[in-house]
Amino acid sequence: MTFKLVSESFRDGDYLPETHILSKDFGFGCAGGNQSPHLSWSGAPSETKSFAVTCYDPDAPTGSGFWHWLVVNIPASVTELPLDAGTPNAGKLPNGALQTRTDFGKPGYGGPCPPPNDHPHRYVFTVFAVSQESLPVTADSSAAVVGFDLHFSTLAKATLMGLYRR
Repeated sequence: MTFKLVSESFRDGDYLPETHILSKDFGFGCAGGNQSPHLSWSGAPSETKSFAVTCYDPDAPTGSGFWHWLVVNIPASVTELPLDAGTPNAGKLPNGALQTRTDFGKPGYGGPCPPPNDHPHRYVFTVFAVSQESLPVTADSSAAVVGFDLHFSTLAKATLMGLYRR
């Protein structure tokens, strides 16, 4: 079976609905709902001990892209995250899951908000099947540290890409 990631919120290659775009509270000029999309996965390797989910914009004009969401230590028995699971303190993440610091400077989902009149940006949602029950990271760990740990403990990964332009 192939490891696969799908969403009820959008299809691979579609533009993301305003529900998932950054809210005006962040001060970048967007006015979306800032809700993380529903994500569901299947076909993970049998030796999977946990999952991680990330959202990354490789098109951000930073020289290093932009990390919008990182969740680690999702129990291996979990195969989906509901709509708005990325809102801190919403209680929608499974027990044991940990959100780590994004490029907005804090844990939790931060939706797309590319510069005005820029080309469409790609928002790559990835689920990682992980060989460890938990990664040795904290809520304040950077995306680079999380990525480093994932590099050495990923059994398989699946992606889903959404677009946004303003």
